[in-house]
Amino acid sequence: MKIRNIPLLLYLIAFVWLSAGFAQQPSVRSWISKADGSALLEEQPIQLFGKNDGRHFPIVVDERQTFQEIDGFGFALTGGSAELLHKMHLSSRSALLKELFGKGTNDVSISYLRLSIGASDLNRFVYSYNDLKDGETDIDLKKFSLGHDYDDIIPVLKEILAINPTLKIMASPWSAPTWMKTSGKVRGGSLKPEYYAVYAKYLLRYVQEMKKEGIVIDAITVQNEPLNSRNTPSMPITVPEMRIFLRDHLGPLFDKNAPETKIVLFDHNCDRPDYPLALLNDMELDRYVDGSGFHHYGGDISTMSLVHQARPDKNIYFTEQMVIQNSDVPIMNMAYQVERLVIGTMRNWSKNLILWNLAADPNNDPHTDNGGCSICQGALTLDGDAVSKNVAFHVIAQASKFVPPGSVRIQSNGPFDAVVNLTTDEENAEITRATSIAQGNVLPNVAFKTPEGKIVLIVANSSFTDRSVKIQYQGRFVNLPLAAGAIATYVWPI
Repeated sequence: MKIRNIPLLLYLIAFVWLSAGFAQQPSVRSWISKADGSALLEEQPIQLFGKNDGRHFPIVVDERQTFQEIDGFGFALTGGSAELLHKMHLSSRSALLKELFGKGTNDVSISYLRLSIGASDLNRFVYSYNDLKDGETDIDLKKFSLGHDYDDIIPVLKEILAINPTLKIMASPWSAPTWMKTSGKVRGGSLKPEYYAVYAKYLLRYVQEMKKEGIVIDAITVQNEPLNSRNTPSMPITVPEMRIFLRDHLGPLFDKNAPETKIVLFDHNCDRPDYPLALLNDMELDRYVDGSGFHHYGGDISTMSLVHQARPDKNIYFTEQMVIQNSDVPIMNMAYQVERLVIGTMRNWSKNLILWNLAADPNNDPHTDNGGCSICQGALTLDGDAVSKNVAFHVIAQASKFVPPGSVRIQSNGPFDAVVNLTTDEENAEITRATSIAQGNVLPNVAFKTPEGKIVLIVANSSFTDRSVKIQYQGRFVNLPLAAGAIATYVWPI
């Protein structure tokens, strides 16, 4: 038999040979966001791993060393955020929510939301689920109602859950109903001891009533910012007060009636690790606690690793951080925020990242008076149906689009970690010497292994010069350019 089409046969043989070579040589896909906005999650040409070119020190990625499992990335869906979303025309809102929470090619796949139990300071007005007239009490919670949550929060959440049914939700109270407080006011004032049991039932009712609406609360924090009495609303709780409330009331009640809902301590700044650690030192209390939550308005982000080191059996969560951008400055501070928040929280054991908050209008409204945040810019600015995406959106999108829940953080060396340097012996060129060096030129980064079998590496060039990102994986290398102030997400198969 004669083979008449020799060129075609040779082409097929070459194609098979090249395909086999590429299969052994992983390819890297890259998505870049630049500080001047000229590229935002823009995919770059595919690059192949190859030999070491001898330049620069690499980011060495090792998926065999694993750390915490990731629950997700997202924002606080405040009452104000939900109100603005709910006022949009249905078609505009549906398209926006699909982009935010969908898993399509052009979506950013937000996987975690934080809600307020009752109003936060980013509501138009303050309310609880058991508001009474002066002098009234309701210890049996007969007048409990989700009330104003039905106006905006619940309808918007149901639309979101229809897009992403696996979304995780954390909820946090800013204050108990005023009739349970020593001040009788929404701002400040502590919880009266005689209402500890009632307030525990109040928080349980919230979880149960939301579940009836098809909204599963994965975790609650016991109190937003328990050391802050200046917000409207707010309710400070000292460590001794929290110990009694959680150990004797909330913990046993949730353990019996809502064991699937995690209880998270603290929910405040990184400058006070003593607060959660003092509580976790109580052996009767700690069995009810899943972990501790942190903000970064004070202290060092490494505090989370300190708490993890003290209690590695308890989880770490990052539950709030405001990220704003001055509109007069054309350059976005994305690299700094990604380094601080995405890379910083993940490398310090957090299972999630929640920024504050999802949406506000052009005036940073709505918010409460006399203690509401007037500078809290949303990740989105909503002006009717017009949508502007701010720096917080891009910070989260750079991670949420590529790191789904169930991913695991893996080993990658960061700035000033020890790396191996190979040099030629001065007297004998055939001999290679190996030394360990703390190399400061490695850019801040964090790496993950996804459930789909991919490696994701997020890198921030927070320097003022263009850099080359050198990656080492399983003995192969790739060099990729990264502009000053830019952030990158690199993805390749295991």
